[in-house]
Amino acid sequence: MLPVIAIVGRPNVGKSTLFNRLTRSRDALVADFPGLTRDRQYGFGKVGPVPYIVIDTGGLAGAREGVDQLMEQQTLKALEEADRVVFLVDAREGLTAADEHVAGLVRRRDVPVTLAVNKGEGLQSDVAAGEFHALGLGEPVVISAAHGDRITGMMDGVLAGFEAEPESEAAAEGIDVAVIGRPNVGKSTLINRLLGEERLVAFDQPGTTRDSVRVPFSRDGRDYTLIDTAGVRRRARVHESVEKFSVVKALQAMEEAAVVIAVVDAREGITEQDVSLMGLAVERGRAIIIAINKWDGLAGDQRRHVRDELDRRLPFMDFAPHYFISALHGTGVGDLLASVDAVYAAAWRDLPTPDLTRAVHAAVEAHPPPLVRGRRIRLRFAHQGGRNPPVIVIHGNQTDRLPGSYKRYLVNHLRKTFDLDGTPIRLSFRTGDNPYKGRRNKLTPRQQRRRKRLLKHVRR
Repeated sequence: MLPVIAIVGRPNVGKSTLFNRLTRSRDALVADFPGLTRDRQYGFGKVGPVPYIVIDTGGLAGAREGVDQLMEQQTLKALEEADRVVFLVDAREGLTAADEHVAGLVRRRDVPVTLAVNKGEGLQSDVAAGEFHALGLGEPVVISAAHGDRITGMMDGVLAGFEAEPESEAAAEGIDVAVIGRPNVGKSTLINRLLGEERLVAFDQPGTTRDSVRVPFSRDGRDYTLIDTAGVRRRARVHESVEKFSVVKALQAMEEAAVVIAVVDAREGITEQDVSLMGLAVERGRAIIIAINKWDGLAGDQRRHVRDELDRRLPFMDFAPHYFISALHGTGVGDLLASVDAVYAAAWRDLPTPDLTRAVHAAVEAHPPPLVRGRRIRLRFAHQGGRNPPVIVIHGNQTDRLPGSYKRYLVNHLRKTFDLDGTPIRLSFRTGDNPYKGRRNKLTPRQQRRRKRLLKHVRR
């Protein structure tokens, strides 16, 4: 499982800035006033020796009422989920009573803590860290989240003891499928329907909020493992209407799985949490299917509204198959496993270099790239750089100037050409000078013949 890192601290010490730095995103709102982040933010960490999940929490001022009390509850939940804690303080403002309050909360949780002194740019490390030794949380690490100073070194220490999982290959034993979604959308009902039995009630054992249930089964000679992110529930409680929900659990399940089934509730519509979960699945490169549950009994105008919401709120998911189902009654569920097979095959498809190059040339011929300062961007050849998801490396000149709209055009063209529905596609561009530029008169006849053969192969 991916380790979980929680960032905690009082307001306005730079937690969201550090979160954005670690996830290489701008997902957490950043502004120069305290208390902006009130709910937990989740993301996949990309700075450090191993992958991980990072949680950004609201700032704790030590107040015992109102919003501050709610923010403290959110932080305590994040600490329960965390394997490591980064406790952030402010070098410019020095040690405060609010820092000491947060330190008291952290000490109650038996988890390794890194004390990070932020906003240390331009300051001598020993001066910036000096008074924070009084917190008794080990040697402070002086960083700058805004400028990126010493962040990598800090994360090397935070993640010490965790090892990166080897790159996964196509699993001969079957397909791991994570079923994700908000509470009470019908994830476990869907899994039981796929299994044809109430399999989940047999798991009569306690589990933490970060456990997932792995349910292996076979269908038509193929093996699958369904990962239920609703977690382990005791037999006496399986009839409760509201499932216990953990975002961490959903993200870890995504990491384990080859395919994700995202379940949404047609009667509640597409929520921000639905959008966030699916966005994270795409970020991790997972093949994905959207199952719109509780479709039965909806009036025509309600169904039209849901379809409009899918188009409006999930434009980045236009590559994913949509199924309108009833997990309770079984309507439409029979098509899901065939779709799992199809999107899994697309994610692992081999794409030969000559075929990719021809496809890119066909796309260019149908719709040439724009001119940049009077020069045409040229895409010369392409090859596959990875699978699950497919990575396509395109070589040419001025590729760094290719606009986003043209990249989306290329993705759509390649998806249609190679039947890559259901999986994200990642493009990687390489710009390189012509190695023969200015050397034509210096080439031997044999080198000139070789150059002609290479150019002929590329144009083909």
